[in-house]
Amino acid sequence: MTVSPIKWQKSSFSGGGGENCIHLAEGDHGTILMHESDDPSVVVTTTRENLAAFIAGVKNGEFDHLIAAAAIVDTARVPS
Repeated sequence: MTVSPIKWQKSSFSGGGGENCIHLAEGDHGTILMHESDDPSVVVTTTRENLAAFIAGVKNGEFDHLIAAAAIVDTARVPS
């Protein structure tokens, strides 16, 4: 039995240098694999249905408060 290599895909909205990226790939039996570029050894597995629900929540703004908190932290790190 031959195992196919995982074909990771990153968003075109990710940083140009490959930083701050979440990669997705199709896993076995219709699962979806996710990992971050800064620690690719940690892989999260989910279903298409769960990923679709998460993306719908992102598009609906349900997680905007988390991004706003991250922007405040990033701004604090920038030297004046």
